[in-house]
Amino acid sequence: MWDKLAVFILKFRFLLIAIIAVLTFFIAQYSVKVQLSVDRAKILPSSHKEYIDNENFQKKYGENHVIAIAISDPEFYSVERFNFWNSICNKIDSIDGVNNIFSVNRLSKLEKNTEEKRFDISSWFPKNISSQIFLDSLLDVLSKQIFYSGIVNYNYPLILIDLDEDIVRSKNRDELVFSAKELVETYAERYGVKIHYSGMPYMRSVNSVILQSEISLFIFLTLFITSFILYLFFRSFKAMLISLIVVLLGVIWSFGFVEIFNYNITLLTALVPPVLIVIGIPNCIFLINKFHNEYRKNGNKEKSLRVMISKIGNITLLTNITTATGFAAFLLTSSQSLQEFGLIASINILVIYLLSLFLIPIFFSFFPPPRKNHTKHLDRKWVLAMVGYLLFLVKHRRSVIYRFTVIILLISIYGLTKMNFTGNLSDDFNKKGELYKDLKFFEDNYGGVLPLEILVNTNKKNGLFKSYNLKKIDELSYLLTSYPEFSQPSSYLDFIKYTKQVYYNNDTSYYNLPNNQEQIFLTNYITNTNSNIDMRNMLIDSLNQEARISLRIKDISANKMDEIMLDLKPKIAAIFDSDKYEVIITGTTKVLLTGAKFLLQNLFISLFLVIVLISFFMAWIFSSSKMVLISLVPNIIPLLVTGAIMGLFGIPLKPSTILVFSIAFGISVDDTIHYLAKYRQELLDTNGSIKKSVYSALKETGVSMLYTSIVLFFGFFIFIASDFGGTVALGLLVSITLLVAMLSNLLLLPALLLTFEKSLVNSSKKIK
Repeated sequence: MWDKLAVFILKFRFLLIAIIAVLTFFIAQYSVKVQLSVDRAKILPSSHKEYIDNENFQKKYGENHVIAIAISDPEFYSVERFNFWNSICNKIDSIDGVNNIFSVNRLSKLEKNTEEKRFDISSWFPKNISSQIFLDSLLDVLSKQIFYSGIVNYNYPLILIDLDEDIVRSKNRDELVFSAKELVETYAERYGVKIHYSGMPYMRSVNSVILQSEISLFIFLTLFITSFILYLFFRSFKAMLISLIVVLLGVIWSFGFVEIFNYNITLLTALVPPVLIVIGIPNCIFLINKFHNEYRKNGNKEKSLRVMISKIGNITLLTNITTATGFAAFLLTSSQSLQEFGLIASINILVIYLLSLFLIPIFFSFFPPPRKNHTKHLDRKWVLAMVGYLLFLVKHRRSVIYRFTVIILLISIYGLTKMNFTGNLSDDFNKKGELYKDLKFFEDNYGGVLPLEILVNTNKKNGLFKSYNLKKIDELSYLLTSYPEFSQPSSYLDFIKYTKQVYYNNDTSYYNLPNNQEQIFLTNYITNTNSNIDMRNMLIDSLNQEARISLRIKDISANKMDEIMLDLKPKIAAIFDSDKYEVIITGTTKVLLTGAKFLLQNLFISLFLVIVLISFFMAWIFSSSKMVLISLVPNIIPLLVTGAIMGLFGIPLKPSTILVFSIAFGISVDDTIHYLAKYRQELLDTNGSIKKSVYSALKETGVSMLYTSIVLFFGFFIFIASDFGGTVALGLLVSITLLVAMLSNLLLLPALLLTFEKSLVNSSKKIK
């Protein structure tokens, strides 16, 4: 079959080039249309309770699309700066997509109108303030309004910009966010002060811009590193350029498939193009290496190309299938994000395999035969010396290999006990970047910025107007203040307390819940008031039976959130009888933290599935359960080592780091297959001599495995240049894992084959 395929490829090379060119042109039309995701990652399935609760909440009250801004300016409340800031707010307010601005200069004031039995509404500050004395007098009165205490901060004035949901969920979000920021920065530039930014829309927009720049950066860096290494290996521009053409076509196809499947570029799918380059280059190395090796033996270019296709094509097919299987296992998870990543990656791994299988022999068929300097890499002294030393260890120092392996295993087991899980929303933030620093600034000064919502349903129409229910909600609000991870809660009760204080001439001692009688006349006052001040549509439902309590929460881990919930829920149950009331804790933050744990669980499942699927695949290839066990051991150990490194060096277990294990396992098995495939071929040539086959397989595959491992190591290592912590961890850990996997496959695997030589005799006979 493979001989016939080799003949077909070389005979119909012009036709194949035309087909690939047409398909690439077609797919390229889609690749240029691909867009970055502007929405949150779809981690939780739509059937998950947390997802359903949050969706229901958003339908009633909308999602929290607020940009939080804090100005570090002790002179903010001077007349000039206050007026200038007011002019900036007016400009921001005119931007399409800005719903409202909550800022000290735009606060509304309630005043009791006894004659009309209502509250009159006016602006607390005029559009332009003429004197400092007048401004100070207004601020003095405002400082007594407990209701506005969160906004009025003399050290760091807080500004909240509420954005339109439709625009936030569109491709225009980033333009909206940065247009508002540009106006805010005019204040910073004019007065030389620091301004801090946070909030979900802002963080998503910043990460979106970073992601967009990193896609181009990593494609460029990966191409540069791999091309440099290729040239060092082969000393041939032709070999380098052919390999680059193959992987570049693979990149175009990967973007095209993202659009064809109606996906967007996310933090996960953005990794696919550079990963494809790193995975695709080893295909090229194995093929070119075989071509050069065969040409040096027989001096016939066409014959060498046919041997390259028939001998390496089938082996690389197996290796690419196992690698694709490692990614395809994500399809069996319940996470849409992982499913998209797994589908795009697995399909394009097979695509880049086909491109390399067809294009490399076709391109070389048009070129003159390789010169002597192009095949010198086969005799490179340092490579041969390293392979020779590995062979010496396998022949004469197997006990050393086993002792060292046992030591590594013991250290790994200890390190694994030190692993911990985080799942913070800021896990992927650059800890030295402004985004992370600003997030911590808001935590230190405002109790956090990440939204959390609590819904209290009385299950009775107008139930919220019952005094005993108001008292229960007030008791819950007081309970929430006891948690240092939470900010001051806000609810409809705050507004009610505010109206009572205003009714009693702004006396702060009246900032509390009204009694039954007070509630009656306050309700009348509120009803007669202009609807602009009626906040019920934001804070309670239309039936007046459900209240919303809004919090801001610090950047905590998913485990910490579980601890808080475990402590909080029994206390809530003690206040609200579960037979009469329904209390739901939800919000974007809760969904994302739950999603992080859900993703971690699914990644563990995918890793298990990868191991199982590849084990079945290996059993089918070698028709021996013993061979499966022998082949798995050298690939499990690198995973244990990586886990130990994470535990010993404090690298937390999180979605981005657990991803390492599935990816690395799928790639590292490739070395095992290359070696065992060559080992099987040698068994046929040596009449089933395991020793000779082991040694010969190590000599021939060792060179290519060293080359490909170097490419893989540096190809993934460049991810440390990322601004996303998860991507940095992924690159570093995959690099280390693959390096350990190479040594494990070149030392431990041959040693195991020799140790279990007798028990494998039967297997060798089966192969024959």
